[in-house]
Amino acid sequence: MDISGGKAAGARPGYITRERAGVALLFLMNGFLVGAWAPKIPEFAERLGLTESMLGVMILVFGLGSLVMMPIAGSQIGRFGSSTVSRATALLAVPTLLLLTWVDGLWSGAVAIFFFGGLIGAMDVAMNANAVAVEKYMRRAIMSSCHAFWSLGGLLGAATGGYLIEHLGVSGHAALVTILAALMLAAAWTLVLRDAPHPEEVHERARLPRTALPWLIGLMALFCMIPEGAVIDWSALYLRQELGASITASGFAFAAFSLTMAIMRFAGDLVRDRFGAVRTLRVCAVISVIGLVTAGFAETGTIAILGFALAGIGISNLVPIVFSAAGNLPGLRPGVGLSVVTTMGYSGILLAPSAIGFIAEYSGLAIIFAALSILHLVVLLLSPLARHADGVRHEQDGKPG
Repeated sequence: MDISGGKAAGARPGYITRERAGVALLFLMNGFLVGAWAPKIPEFAERLGLTESMLGVMILVFGLGSLVMMPIAGSQIGRFGSSTVSRATALLAVPTLLLLTWVDGLWSGAVAIFFFGGLIGAMDVAMNANAVAVEKYMRRAIMSSCHAFWSLGGLLGAATGGYLIEHLGVSGHAALVTILAALMLAAAWTLVLRDAPHPEEVHERARLPRTALPWLIGLMALFCMIPEGAVIDWSALYLRQELGASITASGFAFAAFSLTMAIMRFAGDLVRDRFGAVRTLRVCAVISVIGLVTAGFAETGTIAILGFALAGIGISNLVPIVFSAAGNLPGLRPGVGLSVVTTMGYSGILLAPSAIGFIAEYSGLAIIFAALSILHLVVLLLSPLARHADGVRHEQDGKPG
């Protein structure tokens, strides 16, 4: 299907379409690669002889790669459309886990992780832009379910990663992940909605807002996503080194987090329609605080995994609500609000975990996971701002269908 800017005339397309399946597969693949990376981190650190602070630098390089490539991807979307950029970045991302497996030195490891982070981030921007295009074409909200497929991919990658590394070896695991990612991309290739270039949106997003509201919501996104990045990058190492879990069990931390997050994101639109954005965000923030404190003070790997599962329930709908609020701010174009909020949010998930590495070398990871709950208490205090997210529901209720 090719669209050139406007909505298709006539009846609204069905709930499940080829275009929706195509972008969902991209989210699944991206999450799968990130999930498969999580249980590889302890082995990667051991192979390169990294201390926790040195591993923190490597994770910082991952974040820098993403932050460098994200705006580049955005500019290319303006020139070529999101479908072209999403497929190109996905194709380049497929072999990156093999590259991370083959490196054996600090500098080669830094280069590999820079490109891994860069391509994952660039693909993230492009597939989210394509999801927006599919929403406009379908005249339905699909973003929450797309992010649910990302969480599902993370679950598949993390839950199987430790087992596959133990039984197939590091190279065998990376090869199988590469093959499966390639198959996901092949399935999505012809389904992805082909949207027209829109350079005027890129130009519009370059203008930063001068009001405080989008920056406050950006702060909410930042504080929502820092704990998520910490779980992705440090949960396996926490279980392995501080709680004495096996390689297989250590992978279940992020797997449990991803499973509960995926389930709640699939249900997210229904929950928000029933209870409203503010109440949903408040309940989710409280659950996340309980989960992070439980994980931080756990004395066994099982209790920590339970804590991370609770955190996944809580964090699941924080980011979608905040992003929805950013796109519905009064007097501000959606692209402008989203550009501020997504940049601030992703900087938290990409850059903050590196700082955690430096702190953990002196304090340990347990106290850090418990302390991260404070960030979600701040989100709880700012929760009235989430009322802007309900603009999505009201707008959809007024649409013909």
